[in-house]
Amino acid sequence: MSGNQALNANRYVGQQADLQITNHGSDWYYTVCALMGLTTLIIMGLAFRKPQTHRLFHYITAAITAVACVAYFAMASNLGQLPILVEWARPGSRWVRAAGTREVFYARYIDWAITTPLLLLELLLTAGVPTPTILVTLLADVFMIVCGLIGALTQTRYKWGFWTFGMAALFFIAYELLFDARRHANVLGGDPKKTFWTCGVWLLLLWFLYPIAWGLSEGGNVIHPDSEAIFYGILDVLSKIGFAGLLLWGHRKTSPRALGRNIREPDQTVEKYHHNGGGASEGAPSNLSGTTAGAGHPTAHPVATGHAAPGVAAPAHV
Repeated sequence: MSGNQALNANRYVGQQADLQITNHGSDWYYTVCALMGLTTLIIMGLAFRKPQTHRLFHYITAAITAVACVAYFAMASNLGQLPILVEWARPGSRWVRAAGTREVFYARYIDWAITTPLLLLELLLTAGVPTPTILVTLLADVFMIVCGLIGALTQTRYKWGFWTFGMAALFFIAYELLFDARRHANVLGGDPKKTFWTCGVWLLLLWFLYPIAWGLSEGGNVIHPDSEAIFYGILDVLSKIGFAGLLLWGHRKTSPRALGRNIREPDQTVEKYHHNGGGASEGAPSNLSGTTAGAGHPTAHPVATGHAAPGVAAPAHV
């Protein structure tokens, strides 16, 4: 036997839905899987050409495409799915027919629960936002994905309640990126600002298409699972591989210090690191993300010392 035999090989693995992907959908999923895997290898190859202090974004981006590669392999093999009773059977539709159940890939949501917070993390690190903002934005993202999963697994009209909750989280994320993170990126200026704007607008535009894809597939049962595969696959390629290219290109000349991150080589001592200007002086306050409050930073404050200026009495010590 030749060709793609994944559907035949796994047709007895778990319950099967009336409406599921065909070999065409499986071939497309394997194509996206290959693209994600190839991108991971390329990014890791580029990372090893950089000093270890400059590999952060390469490692995060490679993790995103690696997780997506595994998820797409599972979906291409028709694994990681559950048959869910559809809300609208649509017997007159030439695309979905009168199917009673439709397959929903929970593997897709596991992928998103891991990769979408990492995509946001890269954007927020680029903008130099404080740790509390990063945490609340990532939590909102996970909340959004969980709502999408529960809605997809719900068989009644109540699924649209979860869709609404997820949309509220998406609008909160958009607010954080367009207003809060934007202000921090503008303070950094230069390449970080340009990279944040390019990648941020790119990602938000794509992310607002995902609820439409959800409504046409898991939500409303309007399009065939093969069409669902193409819709989600194109969005994932653009929002992961396309985003990776834009981000890494934007950071090609950006040092960690430009983003306020104090990272040193493993063979570099703390004393040598500070002597070379790589970090803050001993005792300088730093935030939870490892950045140091310096001149021009909104949280920077003058440090009191025990030395008095000429003609001024030194403060007494209790």
